Amino acid sequence: MEDVIIILSALWVATELTYLYGDVMRIFSGDAEKMFAEQAKFTQVMWLGISILMVIPIVMVFLSLTLNYPVNRWANIIVAIFFFLFNLVGLRTYPSAYDKFLLIVSMGFNVLTVWYAWKWV
Repeated sequence: MEDVIIILSALWVATELTYLYGDVMRIFSGDAEKMFAEQAKFTQVMWLGISILMVIPIVMVFLSLTLNYPVNRWANIIVAIFFFLFNLVGLRTYPSAYDKFLLIVSMGFNVLTVWYAWKWV
């Protein structure tokens, strides 16, 4: 049981680091400026929504280590499926090969999270 908890927590760390690495790559490549120039002005509500979305994997690291078995298992399954679908829909909106690669890697972490949580008995 302890092994699964640690694996799930590590998968959320890996997922978040993959997202952050993509953000850093976008900044250094200049793609972030292009994306913001092409988009409408972001409002405070939009930034809040982005912040909430990006803090969820960080919270899942903690929750994976502290929640009791049935809630922990289902929280991991539901949140990982949500992020998988969210990234699947967003995949086509990223023009860069590195962004698509990193999103596919993060989706792989989501699949592993669901698999480990599903097999957890």
